[in-house]
Amino acid sequence: MPSPQKHVVIIGGGFGGIAAARALKRAPVRLTIVDRRNHHLFQPLLYQVATAALNPSDIASPIRRIVRRQRNAYVILGEATSIDTRRKIVRLADNESEVAYDYLIVATGATHSYFGHDEWIEPAPGLKTLEDAVEIRRRVLVAYEAAEREVDASEVANWMTFVIIGAGPTGVEMAGALAEISRRVLERDFRKIDPGRARIILIEAGPRVLPAMSPESSASARRQLERLGVEVITNSPVTAIDDRGVTHGGA
Repeated sequence: MPSPQKHVVIIGGGFGGIAAARALKRAPVRLTIVDRRNHHLFQPLLYQVATAALNPSDIASPIRRIVRRQRNAYVILGEATSIDTRRKIVRLADNESEVAYDYLIVATGATHSYFGHDEWIEPAPGLKTLEDAVEIRRRVLVAYEAAEREVDASEVANWMTFVIIGAGPTGVEMAGALAEISRRVLERDFRKIDPGRARIILIEAGPRVLPAMSPESSASARRQLERLGVEVITNSPVTAIDDRGVTHGGA
């Protein structure tokens, strides 16, 4: 009598989880993918959703569609809250559902860090989910609309100042995209303000942008950003954030 198939549970339907599922396509196992969202997200393009260049649906694909031809794969929409390694179960957020496993793959991805300053979350949202991207897009577009209505020149300047913290790939792409839409996309959409005069400021605590890349690539990226009008500030860690501004480098 053949032994029952082993059950493999994958927590997370991102790049790691989907790659693991595909690698097990022909394996003699049952496979369950658990994710709190029903879509796989192409995170590298989130900045384009945040700057209104793409719609959310352009970078999100249903997980069920991705694995629909994989006969050994099953998908559960649910949020894993804990793992009992002794009993080999994953508990879901409703506190009633449990998913048993023989083998477990945890592919929950990464999130941004506020370095212990959770009070920064509201004034400075991260960019890891579609919800983040849509909220940032809303704030950017509302800022231009508020500037158009404003009569005080200093307040116009405030509304048209955008600060990006962190000069990794996402920060660099976001800063460049904000500069491009202000200089090339929105220039004819307003009557009172000149979107091309918006200040785009990129702040990095380390000595250069794109620190994971070569010094040559980093220097090239900085030159390109500055040609777009982005103000790049390095060696300047952020120490405070609120609704009115950012304090960095002891300033």
